[in-house]
Amino acid sequence: MKNNDVFKGLSNKSIPEIFANIKTPCYVIDEERLISNAKILSSIIENTGCKILLAQKAFSNYDFYQLLSQYISGTEASGLFEARLGAEEMPNGEVHVFCAAYRDDEFEELLKYADHIVFNSINQLKKFAKKAKESGKSIGIRINPECSTQTGHEIYDPCAIGSRLGVTREIWNREMTDSLFSMLDGLHFHTLCEQNSDALETTMEAVELRFSDVLPHMKWLNMGGGHHITRRDYDIQRLEKIINYAQEKWNLHVYLEPGEAVALNAGYLISKVLDIVENGDIKTAILDTSAACHMPDVIEMPYTPPLLNGYSNESKKYSYRLAGPTCLSGDIIGEYSFDNELKIGDFLVFGDMA
Repeated sequence: MKNNDVFKGLSNKSIPEIFANIKTPCYVIDEERLISNAKILSSIIENTGCKILLAQKAFSNYDFYQLLSQYISGTEASGLFEARLGAEEMPNGEVHVFCAAYRDDEFEELLKYADHIVFNSINQLKKFAKKAKESGKSIGIRINPECSTQTGHEIYDPCAIGSRLGVTREIWNREMTDSLFSMLDGLHFHTLCEQNSDALETTMEAVELRFSDVLPHMKWLNMGGGHHITRRDYDIQRLEKIINYAQEKWNLHVYLEPGEAVALNAGYLISKVLDIVENGDIKTAILDTSAACHMPDVIEMPYTPPLLNGYSNESKKYSYRLAGPTCLSGDIIGEYSFDNELKIGDFLVFGDMA
């Protein structure tokens, strides 16, 4: 992704003037970009009749839920508190919940907020489905199509060998009973991460191969998240073709639950240089922003976030390591080069932060 896409909302603007009165570190949302993303999602809903949910684990700034509700169908939650957030802040939308394992002491309350509940295992289906069904909820189970489309970062691949997420066909054949099957309304899979629709097409081929006998009995199919729909090079026509194929062939309703795509390039993290220290040949700019606290993906993935007027893959005249103010020695954001020398008090703007 090019930096001119990430920082499009800040083009031709003076950063010191814009953020002069902002106390850093500070997250800033670009509302125009958020609306632009939402309109793209809305057009897919209009063209296909599918429903699109906000995956709250990726974006849960509820100040914008009312705005987003004009364009999308509801929210997806990973537990009780996200379900409550979606129900309260987007009250006219659907609330879908998936959790790898539900807690006994929370499930009753969860039923107050959720419309659709997806179970991760047949054990969980046995334990909770009857109660959920009696409460009028739509019931689904997560399947594992055993089709990896990601390279690297296997720890984040739901189809990696030994994954705890979703029921494989082998387990389905061994444990699914007629009485449990009769309670199911839908299937759910989530296998993608920031990918294009060709990866979804590959996944759908695997889903159809393994579960073609199940799909005609379902009312809905949730294709999960990881669809980078609002990225400039995303093939929307292919996505719509996949959605239409599934809906027409199996007479069901398709759901998507993108997260990052809703807020892609719509947020910035504003930081300030507190000090610059040297050790050998390395100059480190210490910021008031911490990788560990403010952008944990930097350490966990790891990845290097885009930086306005900074280059992580090009060599410029001035090079610095950017790091946080904490005592954690690994609190390092990354290595960057600049055309101009950094000074104490300079503002730095990280992208991909919504």
